[in-house]
Amino acid sequence: MNPNEAPRTRVRLRYSKAGRIRFTSHRDVARIWERSLRRTGLPVAQTEGFSPRAKLHFGLALATGYESDAEYLDVDFKRADIAVTDVLDALLSVLPDGIAATGAAVLAPGAMSLQQAVTSCDWDIELLGVTADDLARWVDRVCGATTLMVTRERKGRQITDDMAPQVRALEVGEPTSRGVRLLATLGTQPRAARPSELLAAFEPGYRPVLVRRTRQWIEQDGARLEPLEVGAAPAQRTMVGVQ
Repeated sequence: MNPNEAPRTRVRLRYSKAGRIRFTSHRDVARIWERSLRRTGLPVAQTEGFSPRAKLHFGLALATGYESDAEYLDVDFKRADIAVTDVLDALLSVLPDGIAATGAAVLAPGAMSLQQAVTSCDWDIELLGVTADDLARWVDRVCGATTLMVTRERKGRQITDDMAPQVRALEVGEPTSRGVRLLATLGTQPRAARPSELLAAFEPGYRPVLVRRTRQWIEQDGARLEPLEVGAAPAQRTMVGVQ
């Protein structure tokens, strides 16, 4: 940091994304956050150059169409005395329906970026027209498989990976009016395993009717922490009736 530069604060925000806004792309969500933070009037730090932008640092991208209880971004503020409760209060009236800021924490200097730090995610996957017994047999076969080969496109090339090491946990959840829930914990390093890849990696393949990310995890000193827990004195907010 430039010694003549004023002290700054980096705040990590947790937010949810649900309802119709789940069909908004990751890039468009980033624009929503830029506009919303501008409307709050909070002292958000800006990039330099001819076209300054808010200094925002997003975590793992959420696939379009997925919901989430646990999305994160880091925001740089110009002041060192910014209070996370003030940030949450200011965001309450400016975010669109379907996106809600549910927690915040001040990060220590030098904290790892979300892209680097998050090691796994929990997923709640609702499957259509599947019985709990059939899904339990599928889970047993997936967990017993030594390899789960998936092919994905990366920078214009087809790459085949074994995602078996990335399947940390699988469990049959509660039945729903449309089918049954599959609860999964999938690794994110060195590449994030996707629910769609999991469902297609083993016969019979399943197509989800709704996918929701419920947790993101950081492994630190032998403990598994949520991204807000690596900050100082996180503030939490429970949002009711978000659509």
